[in-house]
Amino acid sequence: MCGITGVFDTRGTRAVDRAALARMNDSQHHRGPDEGSLHAEPGLGFGHRRLSIIDVATGQQPLFNEDGSVCIVFNGEIYNFQELVPELEALGHRFRTRSDTEVIVHAWEAWGEACVKRLRGMFAFALWDRNKQTLFMARDRLGVKPLFYAVLDDGLLLFGSELKSVLAHGGLRRDIDPLAIEEYFALGYVAEPRTIFKQARKLSPGHLLTWRRGTAEPRPRPYWDINFTLGNPIGVEDACEELRARLRESVRLRLISEVPLGAFLSGGVDSSAVVATMAGLSDTPVRTCSIAFDDPQFDEAAFAHTVADRYRTDHHVETVRSDDFDLVDTLAHLYDEPYADSSAIPTYRVCQLARKRVTVALSGDGGDESFGGYRRYRMHLMEERLRGALPMGLRKPLFGALGRLYPKADWAPRVLRAKTTFEGMARTSVEAYFHSVSILRGTMREQLFSPAFRRALGGYDAQQVFERHAAEAQTDDPLALIQYLDLKTYLVGDINTKVDRASMAHSLEVREPLMDHPLVEWLATLPSNLKIRGQEGKFLLKKAMEPALPRDILYRPKMGFSVPLARWFRGPLRHRVREAVLGDRLLSTGWFDEGFLRQLVDTHQNGSRDHSSPLWTLLMFEAFLRQGTDHRAMPAAARPTQAEALV
Repeated sequence: MCGITGVFDTRGTRAVDRAALARMNDSQHHRGPDEGSLHAEPGLGFGHRRLSIIDVATGQQPLFNEDGSVCIVFNGEIYNFQELVPELEALGHRFRTRSDTEVIVHAWEAWGEACVKRLRGMFAFALWDRNKQTLFMARDRLGVKPLFYAVLDDGLLLFGSELKSVLAHGGLRRDIDPLAIEEYFALGYVAEPRTIFKQARKLSPGHLLTWRRGTAEPRPRPYWDINFTLGNPIGVEDACEELRARLRESVRLRLISEVPLGAFLSGGVDSSAVVATMAGLSDTPVRTCSIAFDDPQFDEAAFAHTVADRYRTDHHVETVRSDDFDLVDTLAHLYDEPYADSSAIPTYRVCQLARKRVTVALSGDGGDESFGGYRRYRMHLMEERLRGALPMGLRKPLFGALGRLYPKADWAPRVLRAKTTFEGMARTSVEAYFHSVSILRGTMREQLFSPAFRRALGGYDAQQVFERHAAEAQTDDPLALIQYLDLKTYLVGDINTKVDRASMAHSLEVREPLMDHPLVEWLATLPSNLKIRGQEGKFLLKKAMEPALPRDILYRPKMGFSVPLARWFRGPLRHRVREAVLGDRLLSTGWFDEGFLRQLVDTHQNGSRDHSSPLWTLLMFEAFLRQGTDHRAMPAAARPTQAEALV
């Protein structure tokens, strides 16, 4: 696992500013503390920070082919690299290392762009072919590893594993994209391919970018997509057996390491399934680690202990204070752009704990999306049955009125909180799902933003992110459609982003067996009733793991990895959230309505409403601005009309 960065002159062969390249590389020291190397030639510079995992002795980067004409910097792991070596050797390629990185170099020489289709793993890389005068960049299918890039006005292309690397060059304009702000306050993250800055982009998962020097800027192109066919006629017992076999293969591939390896164990179904599978493949006790919370409402440590005891793992637990809110500024620095998932706090802590004992950790991330584990999936399917029973012409006026009139009863039992359901019934399936996952829903964002900022949006609504992906989904199955949307948005922008930055902050590599793309593709062939059956999510995974895990692990209510925001904002963070949300930094942008900000704070702190999620989103946005980007993006004289200037 590493950090990569680079500079490419798309127009010619100008000398690379080596000092700028070194700054870019050094900004990602945390991603690879073991070694750091640079390569520069006319019109090109590559930088690499190395966290040594495989071929510790000879796997240094940038890495070259035999004659030095092809060069690569690579972040990730190719789990099938040992299978590809003999095939490439038979084609005449000669290897001088035992690293997966060299496999990519020779795969490019053998198969060109199609090489990415042969790679199984998590990866982001940039490859320079001097003979073809071509830069080739690619990102793994599910977006486990990040890749940011920007094309400057003078034709320089910058790239890096983190946005801070691109910023460290010094040439990027820091104009904030108003459309990114709209996406952030709807989703809690800026969705691919956008970033918070107008001039920078993320390479989307399953995409590649090939740029021959001297040609016009190319568009990134997809090389993979997930296809929910749902037509596999397999029975439950056979499906369970095949799932166990596929999970064993996925875990086995991820056990290859020359450094200490372990696993996260939360006590939930996904991580427990991974640990149980690891135990069956290992001759020695699996190293596991868990975070316990001093607030029993959020603590799953007892369930983790149950699994650890069953498999006699080398288990380690640390307790996190329920008032562990000192990471706000740390998180803002780690994520480089606004990011509002508060579970980043315990994720940061569990990565910090794991790194004390291992360099590689397996996780259960990705299980909810592929197996149908989220509670919101079951709610959506219930609403879909109701939507299917009534025509839109009747639903929209009836439920639209009920949604407007019904109070938002945060304080009431869940069964009485019908406002969201009514609002969802008045919408199409995609509109309803977007509405259900939004942090600040459409009407709240309208109240949040100033009139000038709403004009700057030019009618853009973050819902368009979901509509764009839904148009590519090629399925009208209610569950498959929202699984597809989550695989393209939430999994990438939230889950993978959270884990990558939190783990790499501690120089820890995290591997995700449940995101093995052949496994994900196979699950997409199964009918939806093998994922959600009645009110039981993850039906197939739970059924398959019944011989390996206790029922109270498999069938207990899902807890999640959360923190007590509502209590924080009425107690120990009361003054901090008021100062951040109502302070000069947010208001001076001209983007927000002061009266609505005050209403959010006051009604939350007096206990009449629960606005903890919107307030955390605002708190993290203010922390992002506090990193200094607002002052560079917005000259003081321009701030009153800044939103309009962004059009």
